[in-house]
Amino acid sequence: MNISFEGKRILVTGAGQGIGRETALRLSKFNGTVVALSKTQANLDSLKKEDPKIQTVCVDLRDWDATKKAVSTVLPIDLLVNNAGIAILDPFLNLKPDDFDATLNVNVKSYINVSQIVAKDMINRKVPGSIVNLSSAASLVAVKDHATYCSAKACLDMLTKVMALELAPYNIRVNTVNPTLVMTAMGKANWSDPDKAATLRVKIPMDRFAEPCEVVDSIVFLLSDRSAMTTGSAVVIDGGYHIQ
Repeated sequence: MNISFEGKRILVTGAGQGIGRETALRLSKFNGTVVALSKTQANLDSLKKEDPKIQTVCVDLRDWDATKKAVSTVLPIDLLVNNAGIAILDPFLNLKPDDFDATLNVNVKSYINVSQIVAKDMINRKVPGSIVNLSSAASLVAVKDHATYCSAKACLDMLTKVMALELAPYNIRVNTVNPTLVMTAMGKANWSDPDKAATLRVKIPMDRFAEPCEVVDSIVFLLSDRSAMTTGSAVVIDGGYHIQ
């Protein structure tokens, strides 16, 4: 399947590392004009060194007004990948209000903020668009010590459906990808203990975790015209984890 994003400007949030970084590099390889957003300048500098064609913008998505200003400076954007996210893990009985607020601020509210700016500009320009939100299999299956994270991702799934419903008349599609544990550098570091990893792998029928490229494949598909009739959907990339 040949896919090209030539002539398209694509914004990827949380693009300094992990899935976001791999997404930015792939989209640039497919001839898109990529704008990579991260709160860490060093990560953006290393990304720029790896692919000088990628444009960068440094802003903390927790700051609503600073984000609006930063994203407005890189318009127009034709395609958007909301990827930024944090995970603060604690047993339910130990949940702290500040941790819950911090998780929602990044994993949900920043998606609203960035998407509003981009979608309003698409509508004003009368152009079609596609938005992909990075969710998780944790929105579908309860995970111990992940009450805040699971709740935020479940919220994001429903937000995505409402966005898809309201933006469909403008030919703007909105979908999620919902991966299981992904073998990014962070994923490997947090799940390098074989005994700990086995507790999750045993629940995955395909008996392995996802690779970053497998998540990026689905993001690329949802951004492209190959998925022109797909909106409000969740592409679950979990080796069958959620079906049991």
